[in-house]
Amino acid sequence: MCKPRIPDFTLPTSCDQNKLCHYSYFYADGTLAEGNLVHEKITLSRSQSTPPLILGCATETDDAEGILGMNLGRFSFASQAKVQKFSYCVPIRQGNHSVKPIGTFYLGQNPNSRTFRYVNLLTFPQSQRLPNLDPQAYTVGMAGIKIGGKRLNISTKVFRPNAGGSGQTIVDSGTTYTFLVEEAYNKVREEIVRLVGPRLKKSYVYGGALDMCFDSHPMEIGQLIGDMTLQFENRVEILINKERMLDEVESGIHCVGIGRSESLGIASNIIGNFHQQNIWVEFDLRNRRVGFGKGECTRQV
Repeated sequence: MCKPRIPDFTLPTSCDQNKLCHYSYFYADGTLAEGNLVHEKITLSRSQSTPPLILGCATETDDAEGILGMNLGRFSFASQAKVQKFSYCVPIRQGNHSVKPIGTFYLGQNPNSRTFRYVNLLTFPQSQRLPNLDPQAYTVGMAGIKIGGKRLNISTKVFRPNAGGSGQTIVDSGTTYTFLVEEAYNKVREEIVRLVGPRLKKSYVYGGALDMCFDSHPMEIGQLIGDMTLQFENRVEILINKERMLDEVESGIHCVGIGRSESLGIASNIIGNFHQQNIWVEFDLRNRRVGFGKGECTRQV
């Protein structure tokens, strides 16, 4: 039966005369899915299936392949199926888009987890409803950013939610690129300009978000920039090799995979899947933590 005004969605659900329950949901990167809610059981193996779950049957979506919702919301797959732990390894993006690499996804224990290093999830009470905070996202304590071995002069405060919720740092597999709030982004861009400023493609912005772009060979630019390290609490780090600093967004044009959060209309920092390539990312819901480990998950089909 349709229950109107379920608050878990971007817009509260509504019921029509046929008792169809309509939903609308915006994701962190601004993409939209809307349609009708349905009950469906999912078979995982011959011996294992879920109880009937509430799923979204999208009639309008920006993603033609569908999305498996795994956030902390009560209607996510993880919450409804009572998943205690899951992990994935994002495959390396290929310049040749006709080659489709596939990664790896585990529900439950990952056999590689003994090598993972963990950072605790930041939690927020249900009563703490802040205008710019997404309480259903996986929020971690980010500590800083290094480029070419140099730690940038960015206050750790910009990576933590302020009184209004701005500054939240989210690990999100559904957002392609990484997005930073203004103060952090400006420091990153300042360092990129210092290192390779004359090579920047002037007045070029890809997708309204990426403005550190180049016509030159990406390997050469990557060598000049060096590796980038995302630093978190507990001395946990994600190393992005210099070879993975740039993404080919158009033929011959490569951009640093970092944009301004403002371009998405949000006030959060998002670690997107571009900076999770060949890295194990584990969400341990029982222990309220996120683990990172070196991976080698790319296979081609």
